Amino acid sequence: MLPLENHWVRLDPLSTSHTDVLWEVVKDLDIYKYSPNDLSTKDRLAAYIATAEANEAAGKDIPFAIFNKLSQKYVGSTRFGYIDLYNKTLHIGWTWLAKEVQGTGLNSALKHLMLSHAFEVMKMRKVIFRVDALNIRSRKAVEKLGATLEGILKEDVFVAQKRIRDTCCYALFSRDYSSK
Repeated sequence: MLPLENHWVRLDPLSTSHTDVLWEVVKDLDIYKYSPNDLSTKDRLAAYIATAEANEAAGKDIPFAIFNKLSQKYVGSTRFGYIDLYNKTLHIGWTWLAKEVQGTGLNSALKHLMLSHAFEVMKMRKVIFRVDALNIRSRKAVEKLGATLEGILKEDVFVAQKRIRDTCCYALFSRDYSSK
């Protein structure tokens, strides 16, 4: 897949060549607090990226490294996942961003870029977001995109310190997004 880009971000296909630059971003973040992905060491990040590449080769995911065009540096990662071409659904998630871009609008810009691609190019009818119920900041960000809460998966997955998170399932339909 070609990089996706807008005025602010470029989403480059994620590869193991991004390990070093993304380690500089993720080493200062607590991804595992809300996510089942423990990226607390460079080796774990490398394994995470290798798994993402394998899932992409299997047609399950399309992972990206997020490049901030304004600062000219990589600031995180995101992906399309659980791609279901028959039902025309996919998930947007696995997103983590450098602290310096959190709250700046970059996440909204990249999510709109991904949503436009999902609905207009990939012809998806529904995009799903899964968010830890305790991650209020991410829940509000997804709601600002126009996604609605469809339900909560109770005691869904383990995260840090063996806490079992409740996962909020949000969705946005193509018919609703195109009117925005």
